[in-house]
This record gives sequence, structure tokens and C-alpha cells, in this order.
Amino acid sequence: MGGFAAFLFLTVVTICAGHSVGMHRLLIHRSFKAARPLEYLLVWLGVLVGMAGPFGMIRAHDMRDWHQRQRRCPPHPSHGAGPLRDAWWQLHCGYRLDHPALREIEPEVLSDPVYRWMERTWWAQQLPLALGLYAMGGWSWVLWGGSLRVVVSLTGHWAIGHAAHRGGEQTWRIDGLPVQGYNLPGFGALTFGENWHGNHHAFPHSARLGLGRGQADPGFRLIQALARLGLVHDIRLPDSAPPRPGLRHLG
Repeated sequence: MGGFAAFLFLTVVTICAGHSVGMHRLLIHRSFKAARPLEYLLVWLGVLVGMAGPFGMIRAHDMRDWHQRQRRCPPHPSHGAGPLRDAWWQLHCGYRLDHPALREIEPEVLSDPVYRWMERTWWAQQLPLALGLYAMGGWSWVLWGGSLRVVVSLTGHWAIGHAAHRGGEQTWRIDGLPVQGYNLPGFGALTFGENWHGNHHAFPHSARLGLGRGQADPGFRLIQALARLGLVHDIRLPDSAPPRPGLRHLG
């Protein structure tokens, strides 16, 4: 029972505060600002999800987004293959280009010694956590809170990403692009707001992903709570930047 509780607690903390808020909305999209110690903590929790280090996450995200903004997009960054093949590609293969068209990582991030340390050791960050879990509950806690958590987190991340590019509720459309984002109603609490991918395609700068009535977005609620404590500021919303070219509301 204790191992399962550790699995639930660490999954919520690392996916919500770490991946969704720290890695995605803060480090990659800069949709709000936080004091550097808090930023380090949130991004480090994102590293514990087990996908990549901070630089690897930025580059993988930018590679996919750049392709999806082109008139033609290969099946890997568009999630255009069937579920089994796409799962194999996304979870077990690398996608490398001879001449990648990626934006440069901000110098203050690229040269930051803490981020450089996280990038060098991201795979080893699980070891101190595993030792702590072992000390509290033995091998069962390590398997639940370590191994199983990483497997479920990575598989769930792929599944939502695949589904959100294949179909679902579409409130917004970017005319002229072959790859669209879709909302997946009913998964807001489970994904901490990352299921509102159609909204995210429409307003990638926005810290708020759940824009419509009843669209649960726990990640944004956490950002709001941190703002009330004075820990974050300059929160960007859909109207904080000009609309994307071709953006159209479908009603």
C-alpha cells in the first residue's frame, strides 16, 4: 500500500509541477516567470519524469513544433503513424536531422551551471530518489515509485500526444497547416491540463491550457496558487500575444 501511495504522490508531483508546469509551460514556452530557485526545482521535478534533461526537452519540443508549422510534416513529429508504430518511434527511437531547423536555446539557460548539470546527469537523477524510496519502504517502494512510475509517465505522455494529434474536439484551427491539435475532454484531471492540446496549438504562449467552460487545468491552478504566494509573476494568457497566422475559431 505504501509503495502505491508513493507511486501516486510522485507521479502527480513530477508530471504536474515538473513536466507540465516546470518543463513545458515555464522552461519551453516561458508562459510565466519565477524566481530562479523555484524554476530550478520545477524543472528538476520534470527531469525526474525520465524523458530527458532540460536541453534535450527543449530541442525535442522545438523539433516537433517546427515540423508541425510547415506545409508538409513527416509522420514522426506529426504522430502520423498508427499507434503501435508511433509508440515504437516515440518511446524507443531517436529522430535526428542532418540540418535541424531549431531555435537556439537562450544563452542564460544554455550557460546556466545548474541546467548544464541537470543535462549531464538527467538519467542519474533517479538514483537518489531510488535510495530514498528504498530507505522508506524497501524494493517494493523503488519499483512502484521509481520504475513503474517512469514507465507509466512516459507511456501516458506518448498516448496523450498521439491522440491529441489524431482527432478529438476541435475549437481552433490553424488554416494552411496539415497538423492540427485537438482537445481530449475528460482527461483534464488525469493529464493536469495537457489534454487541451487544441487550445495549446492556438495559444502556445499561454500558461492556461484549459480555456473553455469546464476544462479542468490543474497545472494552471498550481501556477495561480504560486502567484498568490508571490512566487511567480508575469503569467501569460491567450490575449498576451498576437494571434497566430491562420488561427480560426470554429465555435
